[in-house]
Amino acid sequence: MSTDKIVQSALKIVPRRSSTRGHANHGWLKTYHTFSFASYYDHNFEQFGSLRVINEDRVEPSEGFGKHSHREFEIFSYVVSGELEHRDSMGNLEIMKEGEVQMTSTGTGISHSEYNRNPSKPVHFLQIWAKPNRSGLPPKYFNRHFPRSSKLDQIVKVVAPTTDEGVKADERNGDGPAPVHSNLSMFASILTPKSGLTLNHVLAPTTKKAYIHNIMKSGYRGPNVSAMDKFEDGGAKLRINGGLVLEEGDGAFVTVEKGAEEGSREIKVENVGEREVEWLLFEMSD
Repeated sequence: MSTDKIVQSALKIVPRRSSTRGHANHGWLKTYHTFSFASYYDHNFEQFGSLRVINEDRVEPSEGFGKHSHREFEIFSYVVSGELEHRDSMGNLEIMKEGEVQMTSTGTGISHSEYNRNPSKPVHFLQIWAKPNRSGLPPKYFNRHFPRSSKLDQIVKVVAPTTDEGVKADERNGDGPAPVHSNLSMFASILTPKSGLTLNHVLAPTTKKAYIHNIMKSGYRGPNVSAMDKFEDGGAKLRINGGLVLEEGDGAFVTVEKGAEEGSREIKVENVGEREVEWLLFEMSD
């Protein structure tokens, strides 16, 4: 049996097409929901492992989300382009820019707001929620920056589980992955077109589930607009394990079959389009 066949049999990969995601266009906010959120509900897509929310948001200039409260969730934002202001009840005020990951461990409860204060440029970011592996935690805030060079034609871990050991208050803006109180790691990558590069990533031995998301980076399009209608070249395309192709906004659920050996946990990713692909990978042990 070839290596490719072993990989395919060990990893069950199911696409989540962008056109099937929840979607809302409020004028000031254009958003897609991978999982049930706000007015969008589908019992088939409530969560996956510890992942509860993946919202791909575009907020118009001088608009944003007013003050609101959260508790018992790990909430983090990944900024694709533009600037996003975060202000919270812990006294944090941050202007996040491209390449930044902001983590709020809401614990027993916080209030925050998120605004695009830029008067002329929209902000494009992904807001992600994960269920914590412990309840009643004190709220905490972390910010991490990952320059474009760190992700270019390679994969970098940007979020990683923490036990709080060695994570100090003064590491609010430290180095390395943002710490999350959840059984989840997140990786980010930017693949250049026509590089011929295949990125090989082996899922951790403890990983039971994974999710891959191809960011809708080339520009917003509604769910009824095809990639070919929006982009002459069809937009950025990501091929997984030599087969499934994810277009912009598409994702894929990956389930590790029981008894899978380390060598059969490999995910192979290629850019098979004419545009740059920015994509995320989530690994979960629950």
